[in-house]
Amino acid sequence: MRFKSPLVRGKLIKRYKRFLADVVLDTGELVTAACANTGSMLGLTEPGNAVWLSRSESLTRKYPHSLELVDIPDIGLVGINTGQPNHIVTEAIIAGKVAELSGYANLRNEVKYGQNSRIDILLEDAKRPPCYVEIKNVHFFRKPGLAEFPDCVTERGAKPLVEPSNMVKAGSRAVMVYLIQCHNPSRFAIADDKDRTYFNEFRKARDAGVEALALTCHVSTSEITVDRAIPVLEI
Repeated sequence: MRFKSPLVRGKLIKRYKRFLADVVLDTGELVTAACANTGSMLGLTEPGNAVWLSRSESLTRKYPHSLELVDIPDIGLVGINTGQPNHIVTEAIIAGKVAELSGYANLRNEVKYGQNSRIDILLEDAKRPPCYVEIKNVHFFRKPGLAEFPDCVTERGAKPLVEPSNMVKAGSRAVMVYLIQCHNPSRFAIADDKDRTYFNEFRKARDAGVEALALTCHVSTSEITVDRAIPVLEI
C-alpha cells in the first residue's frame, strides 16, 4: 500500500482524547492531527518521538493531517493507522504474498455475516469452503522481538473471535490475521494481562478451529507492504 502523497515529518508533542495528536512539523508549524487508533498505543506516544503524517486535500475535514508512522528506538518505523491494515492485507493476498490465504477465486471486503457483523475479507472459491478473514492491527512491543495484541481492553471485546468460530462450526474456514505494521518482531502473542477476556476467547476460538496468522510488514515513509509470517505463540 503506497501512501497517496508524501508524508511530512515532525515530532510528537502529545496524543490526547484518543483520536488527536499535537505535532510540531520539521518546518516549525504546529498542527493537530487525527489519530485513527482506539488502542492505548503503549510505548508509542512519548513526547519527542519522530512521527510522519499524511495530509488530506478534503475541504470538509477538521484536521487535514493524520498520524501514520512513529519511529521507535530499537524497533524502527511503526504504522499506527488502523484504517490501513485491510488495504495492506488485501493487496498482499491479491499479489499472492500470503501463502496461507492463496488459491481463492474471489475476494470481497466488508461483507455482512453472522449476527449483525462485518468480516474484513471474505475469500470465496467454487472448489472449497469460504474463508472469513478478520484483521487486527498490532503495535505493542515490550519484549525484544515480540509483538503483542491487544495493548489495552479491546473496544469490541470478544465479538470478532466469536463470529469466526461460528463460521468454522458451520463448515467454513476462519482466520485471524494480526498485522504488525513493523519489520522488527520475530514472534507474536496475545497479551493476556491486558485483556483477559480477549485472551480466553482467543483460546476458545483456536480450539474451535479458527486459525491465527501474524504478518510483519516492510514499513517506509512511502509505502507499507506485507513481509513475512512469524510464529504465533500459544500460551
